[in-house]
Amino acid sequence: MGMTDHDTFARDLAALLTGRAFVDLSHYRKVRVHGEDAVGWLHDLLTADIGGLAPGRSCRSLLLTPTGRIRADVQVLRRDDDVVLTQEPAQPDHIGLLLGPYVLSSAVSLEDATGELALFAVPDAAAATIGLPGFEPSSLGPGLDLLSAQGKPAWRVQDALMKAALVEAGAASAEAWRIVHGIPRMGPDFDQRSLPAEAALDATIDTTKGCFLGQESVARIANLGHPPRVLRHVRCVAPFVPGAPVFVDGEAVGAVTSAAPLADACVGLARIEWRAVGARLTDNDGHPFEDASSAG
Repeated sequence: MGMTDHDTFARDLAALLTGRAFVDLSHYRKVRVHGEDAVGWLHDLLTADIGGLAPGRSCRSLLLTPTGRIRADVQVLRRDDDVVLTQEPAQPDHIGLLLGPYVLSSAVSLEDATGELALFAVPDAAAATIGLPGFEPSSLGPGLDLLSAQGKPAWRVQDALMKAALVEAGAASAEAWRIVHGIPRMGPDFDQRSLPAEAALDATIDTTKGCFLGQESVARIANLGHPPRVLRHVRCVAPFVPGAPVFVDGEAVGAVTSAAPLADACVGLARIEWRAVGARLTDNDGHPFEDASSAG
């Protein structure tokens, strides 16, 4: 008897959680940033420490509005002579179009490399475990990104991954892997009205560097002590779905934004009001939402 869709999903998720699977992200937007000023220019615009990023390393970073709202969420891959920005295509605005107006007289060029470059993520794995050079962490989160030219070079990477006994995981299992890890995603968990602190993305901000777009607003929010809402990584023995309300003492204080089933529970992300932080969260039937930081 062949494997069912559920069997395939479970197999792929188990492989992802042990660093034995890869995900083809070649459909992601990819923008090549090069020129004499490229690194410094990105450092002054994005929230992360781009200037301190060594070749072969990557980081998650944000482009903010002047009021500190999230315009785009990208992964920054530093190569020897350029930088590649990867972005999930479901995001409403293309990072290349957002950055274009800031080039002005800088020695910077932006090129859409989406059709030119292939991208493979190997979640929860390091370069040493698969024997291929790449960028850490990956565009999905913990793990490794492999970037190559499309066509035969990409086929060779894919063949090497298969020969390393890695399974190619589908989108559904990759999404479940994300949720198990509690990694927020633009769309389900936050949008362009969100502040980084509301989206659990404080780690994308380098608070020690001189400036970046929206820095004053981010600092002002930090000085106020807390955002109005926060994301929490939760699990519950009872099943739940995105949009399900979250309660404290019978009063709705938020809602589930992402959910994925596990063998003995359900895990997800929930956006709750600040006043509910530290309180006992439950579903509509009183089942508790517990901290899911150790899930998976």
